[in-house]
Amino acid sequence: MFRAAIKSAMILFGLFAGPAAAEEPFIVVQSTTSTQNSGLLDFILPGFEAESGIDVRVVAVGTGQAIRNAINGDGDVLLVHAKPAEKQFVADGWGVERRDVMYNDFVLVGPKSDPAKIKGGDDAVAALAAIAQAKAPFASRADDSGTHKAEKALWSLSGTDPTLSSGEWYRETGSGMGATLNLAAGMDAYALTDRATWLSFGNKGNLEILVEGDPRLFNQYGVILVNPEKHPRVRAAAGKRFIDWLTGPDGQEAIAAYKLNGEQLFFPNAQQ
Repeated sequence: MFRAAIKSAMILFGLFAGPAAAEEPFIVVQSTTSTQNSGLLDFILPGFEAESGIDVRVVAVGTGQAIRNAINGDGDVLLVHAKPAEKQFVADGWGVERRDVMYNDFVLVGPKSDPAKIKGGDDAVAALAAIAQAKAPFASRADDSGTHKAEKALWSLSGTDPTLSSGEWYRETGSGMGATLNLAAGMDAYALTDRATWLSFGNKGNLEILVEGDPRLFNQYGVILVNPEKHPRVRAAAGKRFIDWLTGPDGQEAIAAYKLNGEQLFFPNAQQ
């Protein structure tokens, strides 16, 4: 967390300082809260920085906001987890190329009392339908993040529009995964979360994983270089070097090596 705070301060300095600071070898990576909060980036980035001499400054926000930031030219590399939106980003000319990096999965968590009776299931869509039928509390990020996009797709498959019950059993936080899980823990609510953030989350309270293993809970991450033709200030050479490292043997091995309490959080799957 201390490293992340220092990085954030350096980002602000790097973006607004004068020409001398702009010549320092660094890149800005627009990424998601899950890669930062899980501890993955703190684990893998020192290896790249030591090998390349390039400092990596991370802006960790929801995927939707990360994409908007990249469109605005506020970054050199995009590392997020919403494949349709990533493909659209490239198709619209904002990114040069999209490459798979790694994956994990989403899980449905909820209170041990499980009022919707979904525990042990592997059908996330049926589970959401049961939650809606029971009008059991559900905490949503509602922030256009990759997790929120996945949640909305699952609700759509269930034939339910939970936003019609916003403020009732469906609670929209407009916040990150940690804050949303804190709310869920405080009110014994269900929530959709990526597994890495869940494993890293300390305030689980009465919450536990209730539904997992549905193929529709697959969570793919991709990396894209921001198009320097759209934003000439993009550090294209340094950004490409980072992408090549992340999707190459060294980066992929570093991702696979990151574990929490002996459990691997991300699984590399870049095409070599």
